[in-house]
Amino acid sequence: MTPKSFLLTDELHRYLLDHTDPIDAVQRDLIDETAALGGIASMQIAPEQGAFMTMLTRLMGVTSAIEIGTFTGYSALAIARGLPPGGRLLCSDVSPEWTDIAKRYWHRAGVGGLIELTLGPALDTLRSLPLDPAYELAFVDADKVEYPAYVEELYPRIRTNGLLVIDNTLRDGRVMPGHEENDADRIIAGFNHALAVDQRFDTVLLPLADGLTLLRKR
Repeated sequence: MTPKSFLLTDELHRYLLDHTDPIDAVQRDLIDETAALGGIASMQIAPEQGAFMTMLTRLMGVTSAIEIGTFTGYSALAIARGLPPGGRLLCSDVSPEWTDIAKRYWHRAGVGGLIELTLGPALDTLRSLPLDPAYELAFVDADKVEYPAYVEELYPRIRTNGLLVIDNTLRDGRVMPGHEENDADRIIAGFNHALAVDQRFDTVLLPLADGLTLLRKR
C-alpha cells in the first residue's frame, strides 16, 4: 500500500498522484519492499512528499544536503535526484538492515555516488561535524523526542537562506491540545509552538504527508 498524506482520502490521494510526476519503477519497488516490512513501513515518506522534496532541492540549487533519519531510503533518493552532478547528501541512520535496502535502490537509481551514509546516533553524527555552514538543505525524520536537539545542532551548520525540512510535525493530528497520546506527541506540540516564534527562522507548517515544517534560516 502506498503511503500518503494522512489528511487525504484514498480517492483524493489517487487523484493527486495521477496529476503529479509519476513515480518510476525504482520508487514503486522500494515502496513495495518497504511495505513488506510490516507496520514499520509507516515511517516511509509519501510519494507526493518525495516529489515535493526533489523539486525543492532543484529550485534551491542545493549542492550540499544532510538527512537525519534515512530508513529504507525513499527521502534520500528524492533529495539526491534533485542534486546537480557533484552534489552531496550526507545521511545518518542507526539501522544497517534498513539502510542496506536503501543503498540497493540508490545504486539502481544511479545516485549512490552522491550519497554518504553514516551509521550511529544522529546527535553524535551532527556533533562530529565542523561548526561550519556547509549545508543548504537538511531533512529531519528521526527520533521525534530529539527534534529540538537536532534543530539546535543543525542551525550553525546550515547556510543563511538554507532550509530545514522537518517531517511528522502534525503527528496524525495528535499535536492538538487534548489529543496527545505519548511523550513524542507532547514534545512535537511544544516544538511546533517554539518554532512559530523562533526569530532565527521563517516558519511554514504544511499539511503534507504527516505535517512538514519548513524553516528558512534568516
